Amino acid sequence: QVQLLESGGASVQAGGSLRLSCRVSGFSFIGTRYYCISWFRQAQGTMARSSRLGVASFNAGDGMTNFAGSVMGRFAISKDNAENTLWRQRANLKPEDTGMYYCAADTMMGCRGVAPKKGLHPSDFAFWGQGTQVTVSS
Repeated sequence: QVQLLESGGASVQAGGSLRLSCRVSGFSFIGTRYYCISWFRQAQGTMARSSRLGVASFNAGDGMTNFAGSVMGRFAISKDNAENTLWRQRANLKPEDTGMYYCAADTMMGCRGVAPKKGLHPSDFAFWGQGTQVTVSS
């Protein structure tokens, strides 16, 4: 069973930085050729998984990352194979970045769709973490 555990959320001032992590169990980054791990943001007051906004994805098959336009140039993704963890570093945070951040994984075929939306559709993912809260104040 694939499980994901997010951490690193905090309250910060606008302009600050955070690094979120998504620790994955149930499959190995090294031993799996095709998988997709993505980050989604959910605004407070919304409950449906379909309302989660995809902000970044990592496609293992080609090693490519994809970012939503609103975070382009501010967010980065790195991967630690030894820890089976996907990191997401965020700089120059803005109040609109506030939300609960979830990581999600698909191990069937990698990230689906085409850029700029590749890997950013919540309906493509069966496995989700519990989320970590990020609050950015102005």
